[in-house]
Parts: sequence; structure tokens; C-alpha cells
Amino acid sequence: MRPATYVVGIHEHPTRRAGDLSVAELHADVTLGALADAGLSLADVDGYFCGADAPGLGGSTMAEYLGLNNLRYLDTTESGGSSYLLHLEHAVRAIADGKCDVALVAMADAPLASSVGLGLSGVDNSTVPSQPYTVAVPPIPMLGYGMVARRHMHEYGTTPEQLAWVKVAASHHAQHNPQAKLRDVVTVEDVLDSPMVADPLHRLDCCVVTDGGGAVVLAREEIARTLSRPKVRVAGTGSALQTTGAGRPDLLHSAGVRSGATAFAEAGVRPQDIAYASLYDSFTITVIMQLEDLGFCAQGEGGRFAADGNLISGVGTLPFNTDGGGLCNNHPGNKGGMPKILEAVRQARGEAHPAVQVPDPSYVVAHATGGMMSSVHVAGTAILKAE
Repeated sequence: MRPATYVVGIHEHPTRRAGDLSVAELHADVTLGALADAGLSLADVDGYFCGADAPGLGGSTMAEYLGLNNLRYLDTTESGGSSYLLHLEHAVRAIADGKCDVALVAMADAPLASSVGLGLSGVDNSTVPSQPYTVAVPPIPMLGYGMVARRHMHEYGTTPEQLAWVKVAASHHAQHNPQAKLRDVVTVEDVLDSPMVADPLHRLDCCVVTDGGGAVVLAREEIARTLSRPKVRVAGTGSALQTTGAGRPDLLHSAGVRSGATAFAEAGVRPQDIAYASLYDSFTITVIMQLEDLGFCAQGEGGRFAADGNLISGVGTLPFNTDGGGLCNNHPGNKGGMPKILEAVRQARGEAHPAVQVPDPSYVVAHATGGMMSSVHVAGTAILKAE
């Protein structure tokens, strides 16, 4: 049993296109916002966690820019979209080990303002050892996820209509979020009528691309008890890596099978105990895979689970991404793990929009993958408990 760690502050940047704001300014905005939400100051932060999106040298440049002058712990883990779930896990352990008392996890990026497109800041795929052998295969996410979707259809009979229900559910939630990039409610027909991008994925099966960011502040229990914000304890975490298997990738499972199992075991709960799920939704098939990998439904049943309306708040058994998720709301820097944590905390606090707030959010889960499910990727899972 390790000492309890609590999420005490969160902030999501309102922008979806940065304009003249620099990435450093975005980092500063989300940092100050999360600390203000917690009722803490820059001087209270002694642990800093960031990814490759942070400009400068390994986090130290941004730490100086932000005025984090009392750091005792620095972590710059980079695993793509799951980075911030891994940061959450590392922060919990650093606090438990006495390495820091107040941890800041921050991300911000501006791929639209900088015209980067689908790339990841600070990540150079040209140096991948296998690059000379795979250069003819474009490392474009929709191609890899189209392959995963097609394999799932072949094995389990999953249909494009079932995939579309994931987008439909996300749009039902996004209509209540004034900051969401796409707020219009869509139908299954709308998804299927949108242009084909990578068979079987249509344009509306794909996530948005945005600028922006977010931050989370965690603290050891003694500090958390002195603050006025609702208490959200990190009950369990897990992370796992999945490789291509020397050219034989498993397209029917993700690393979430193992990261989720670790998090559930640590929290001492089961999938049926979860009232709300923040699931990475780079594509609709990503959600279908995670529903199965995390144990919310049987293998091969993810499509039917979504089509039955189970993901819609107020209707289904497992409301998901009630902010609209990456499919409709926000996918900053092409790395959507941070917004997943933020909405999970809002749900646990009872601070989600009233139209989508789940009634008894005792346990909620946030989960993300970094990389591509069709190749090497890292999964991170966190289970949060409302207290």
C-alpha cells in the first residue's frame, strides 16, 4: 500500500487554433490555469512532467520559462498520445517515493498554427532503424488504422455502421461543449456519406486536429486535504508496450490489454465498476478496440456494444468522452491523452456538463494509446476514484 495521490487541479486551453500564441505561451496558460484551479502557485510545484511538445532542452527550458524554481523531480517521457497517462503514473510513484509533493503534468502544441499537420513535435521518425525497409509504406495514421478496422471486420463481422455509432455518440456529447471544434450532432448516414479516407474509414471516422493543450496538478494526500477542490484519488495506473512482433503485428489487440489489467488490479475494481470512460478516439476503430481490450465487452463485440447506444450519456451503460473527445472536441498536437484525463476528472468531480454528467461517478477510467495500433505503440491507463 503506497500513500494516496490526488488530482487537485486541471485546465484545458480553450483555443483550438493558436494564432499568434507560441507553444511556450500555451504551456504557460495551461500551467497557470491548473494551478489556479488547485489553489496552488508555481512555488508549490516541485515535480514537472512534460513530453517532446515542450520547447527547448528536455523540459529544463520550459521549467525556467514557467518559473518552476523549486523542482526536485523532472520527467520528460515521450510516448505519443499516451505520454500524459504515463506521466500520471510516474507522478503517483514519485510522490509516493517522496521525490516530490506537488506534480505538474503539462502539454501544449500548435500543429495548425505551425503547419506541421499530422506530425508530432520533437519526434523524428526518419531515424527509425527499420526505415530503409519500410520507406515505401507511408507512416500515415489513417492507413494503419484502416488496416486494423478491416481486420476487425474480417474476423468479427464488424460493420461500418457500427463504427459510425462511435462518432454519433461523441457528437451527441460535443453539442453541449462550447469549446468543441465540431458541435453538430451527426447520424450514422452522415458518417457513411462522408468521403472515404482509408477504406473502411470515412472522414467522420477520423479525429480532429487542433492546437491547444492542458495540464493536471497532483499532490500527496496531506496537501490535497488542505485544498478546497473535490478530491479525486488516483486509484490505479498501468502502462504497456506492444511491438510489431518482427513484422507480425497483432491487429486484434492493443497494449491496453495489459495496461488496463494492471490498472484494474491496482485499483481493486473490475470493468463493470466503471461509471464513465475516457477512451482514446483517434479513429472510431480505436474506441472499439479499447472497449474489448479493457474488458468492457467481449472480444469481437465492440461494434455491437457501440451500436446499441451504450456510449451515449443518459442512454447507455458506459458513457464515453462526454466532452466530445478527439472525434469532435479536441486533439491538441495530435496527442489526445491529456484531454482524456481532464474529462475523466471533471466526471469524477461532478463538474461535467449537466446534460452529460453521469449520476454516480465513483470510479472513472482514462485510457490512451501512443503510436499506432497497427505497429509499435504504448498504452496508458488510469483509474480515478471520487472521494
